[in-house]
Amino acid sequence: MPQHASPTLRPEVTSGRLRFIMLGTAVVGTLLLGRLTVLQVINGPSLAAQAKDERSTTRVIHAMRGTITDANGHVLARSVKAVDVVADQKLIADPAATAAALAPLLAVPAAQLQVSLTGERRFVYVKRAVDANVWARITALRLPGLTGYSTSTRVYPGRTLASNLLGFVGIDGKGLAGVELMADSHLSGTDGVARYERDPGGRPIPDTASRTVQPVRGTDIRLTIDRDIQWTAETELAAAVKQAKADYGTVVVMRPDTGDIVAQATVPSIDSNNPRASDPRLRGNRAVSDVYEPGSTSKMMTMAAVLDSGKATAVSKFSVPYSMSFGRRVLHDHDPHGLERLTLNGILAQSSNIGTYLAARLIGPEGLYRALKRFGVAEPTGLGFPGESRGVVPSPANWSVTSFPTIAYGQGLSLNALQAASAYATIANDGVRMPPRLIAGTVDARGALTAAARKTGVRVVSPATARTLRQMLESVVEKGTGTNAAVPGYRVAGKTGTASRFDPQLNRYSGYVASFIGMLPADQPKLVIAVSIHNPKGAHYGGVIAAPVFAKIATFAVQEQRIPPSSAPAPRIPLKW
Repeated sequence: MPQHASPTLRPEVTSGRLRFIMLGTAVVGTLLLGRLTVLQVINGPSLAAQAKDERSTTRVIHAMRGTITDANGHVLARSVKAVDVVADQKLIADPAATAAALAPLLAVPAAQLQVSLTGERRFVYVKRAVDANVWARITALRLPGLTGYSTSTRVYPGRTLASNLLGFVGIDGKGLAGVELMADSHLSGTDGVARYERDPGGRPIPDTASRTVQPVRGTDIRLTIDRDIQWTAETELAAAVKQAKADYGTVVVMRPDTGDIVAQATVPSIDSNNPRASDPRLRGNRAVSDVYEPGSTSKMMTMAAVLDSGKATAVSKFSVPYSMSFGRRVLHDHDPHGLERLTLNGILAQSSNIGTYLAARLIGPEGLYRALKRFGVAEPTGLGFPGESRGVVPSPANWSVTSFPTIAYGQGLSLNALQAASAYATIANDGVRMPPRLIAGTVDARGALTAAARKTGVRVVSPATARTLRQMLESVVEKGTGTNAAVPGYRVAGKTGTASRFDPQLNRYSGYVASFIGMLPADQPKLVIAVSIHNPKGAHYGGVIAAPVFAKIATFAVQEQRIPPSSAPAPRIPLKW
């Protein structure tokens, strides 16, 4: 076979191709170098910052909330360290598996957790305020996309103790009710902030925090409440409400010379650790939020006005019929009787409605109205408690033909339990009404108390009127409707009340409010205790179901407060003439 010679490349062809390849390579290299220069030199800092920004996150460092204690330093509410579990959904490859691993630790159904873990959101709460030990177990699993943020959770050691007074906080740790809301500006402190970088799993990269502002802890608050008296008040009140099958009850215990609230109980109560589990209607403080017609306990204010006017004394004589007509209405005493010859003291001791009206005629409608306002009816208490209701006392210009007699003996006006207690504290304090006080002051890190400012009292009646009225109120307990309020060894002054109850849901009167408000020792009062039981079924007289509650609370309180017994017997003031 003929042999063919291999083709030979011409020198000019080879040289041209090489030049073309070299030129192309140079162009590509130049473009890459230019692009690299742009990326590294021109855009390098901004790209690096962008990358760092994508790795960085900012979080709030919640301040530890201040502690709330009673007057003796016993903790009523405190905050403990906890962790908010947060997910970056984009970093969670298998939400179902992650949810299954978390469910037993968080005590949340896996299906519910999976919803929180699935999606495109970069920040979503999985569970708030988890115990630090639980978070440590979660961290050990090294699950991608989960981060723990330090926070705190509120703990109420007494659970239901003073719960309606203390209130509760929201999921963000801010006060929503009670003292927690009232003193939130002191308790909440100032949150801090931290900015740091995180790895692809969402975990903080060590030593990358670029800016941290430390939180400032909230201020501790000391209340005027005595924990042990509070517990006794709640326990005795709960037993009475249950036995009477009542809707609810309240107790207020005050120091008359200072206005300090020693106890303030509401039954039924809630557990402040878990307020969401309770009926919303039970979360408020009914001692200040609910108003009621006081009934016969209001007769004390009528008598104070009559005595202070100088137009009658404790032994002034009145002829009291069983009933009187006012237009088309007939008003009467609670028990039928013939014409009675009663002293002013006897009218109060026997709680005569008609007798109280006859006494009130000595001062007239305007005099009675002014006295009620001086005692604080339909006026702010000055406590500043959230949800407080003032109550109502209509102006005489708006009174009907029956308003004067009914308001005189405690119907047709309304007040809250704290206002009622404050009125009696005025008489216990020789006629000076001290604004109620609940917060004793703030406590610093060393435990030093900075006392809250005290407000000036208001003179309502003269000291002589107050002393005379206390002696008249002693007759109620010794010989009248309040014998069940007696405390052995102590002189007790007080008044029973049994008022028709206005039901706003029915828009009419339905049921009763049974109450007793008293003070002891009557010769030198140290405590005022107001008990009210709303809508009892069956027995409904204040002297029967409220006065015994007073006696039980008072018996404990005088021992706990080391109040000495009375040293002299009560004076005898005649009831009849």
